[in-house]
Amino acid sequence: MDIKTTEKTEEKTPPAEAEEASAATPGAGAKEAPAADSAEEARDASDGGRKAAPSADSDDDGLDDEAAEAEPAAEATGIGAGAGAVVSAALGAVALTGTWTGKVVSERETLIGQITTSQSGSPAQQISEIYGDAWHSTALVNGVFALLALIVALVVLTLPRRPGWVRAVAVAGAALGGLGLLLSIGTYFDLFLSLPTAGS
Repeated sequence: MDIKTTEKTEEKTPPAEAEEASAATPGAGAKEAPAADSAEEARDASDGGRKAAPSADSDDDGLDDEAAEAEPAAEATGIGAGAGAVVSAALGAVALTGTWTGKVVSERETLIGQITTSQSGSPAQQISEIYGDAWHSTALVNGVFALLALIVALVVLTLPRRPGWVRAVAVAGAALGGLGLLLSIGTYFDLFLSLPTAGS
């Protein structure tokens, strides 16, 4: 009986030793690890490409938003420059032809001169008070309009992103304003025409 049991135990021990030897050998586990690592790297690379694409799209969206915001600003600047150019040209024309305000101021000065010199005024004083002050007042009002035209035109010419026609109208307004200012100064100081004397 003892001989049989020892033979059976001897026959069962080799499979256990074989299992321990297979567990101790690192060959199989080492071969499977690189395959798993390469699969994970491939997944990471594919995920990185997918994540990079939305960033490019987001950059394009940002540029589109900036361009969309810049277009209304440029349009508003163009409209303001055009309006300013037209206003400067209109003010320059008004400065040369005269205004209703200048006419009212002139008539007021005439009336004041008539009241002042109605009783004890000399002919020279009447000419100066009735006509001279009225002419000077008209020249002063026209000179103010001419100066405004010149200032508005210069401001429009300094604005960026202005169309060509805006520049042309602004130059015309500046020219009219400058000419009107010169005429107003000459009229106010009697450089072109002097007041008549009593004996003439």
